Amino acid sequence: MKGLLFTEFMEMVETTWSFDMADAILARSKVASGGAYTSIGTYPHSEMTALIEALSIESQTPASDLVRAFGRHLFGRFTVAYPRILTGMDDSFQFLGGIETLIHAEVRKLYPDAELPTFETEFSPGRLTLTYFSDHPFAELAQGLIEGCLSHFGDSVELQRAPTPHLPGAQARFILTRTA
Repeated sequence: MKGLLFTEFMEMVETTWSFDMADAILARSKVASGGAYTSIGTYPHSEMTALIEALSIESQTPASDLVRAFGRHLFGRFTVAYPRILTGMDDSFQFLGGIETLIHAEVRKLYPDAELPTFETEFSPGRLTLTYFSDHPFAELAQGLIEGCLSHFGDSVELQRAPTPHLPGAQARFILTRTA
């Protein structure tokens, strides 16, 4: 995983809880890097999993809730750090429908070695279905990013998640239906 995700995760921990919490989860998780993350580095996804598990224990919050909260945080940070990704985007359907062709294409330019999930998209009137595939079990992160996107655009959309039976957490189907 790209270091940017780790630096943003640690920032979220520091601002939501405290620097002491960040230190506590690093000590509890015993990650090989020792928490010395750089945004351009690459680290094993197992370190993120260990950090999340440690934060779950320290904060007494379910890991799935933490990962979704991180996704929402991350979307907000992306809009600040990379405002160009929103250029010409009028709503969440347009943005999310272009994840592969627009967003991930840009990410690959910046980080050619990034291991990105893939999304299959299906449009129908008033509905967008995103099917998420990844080598890592971070469907909760994808859901949080989608929730952050919906919040950013202020769209009236109902989000449903239908897990796929093959690899729970590494695959998921997100069904977004306009409500207004």
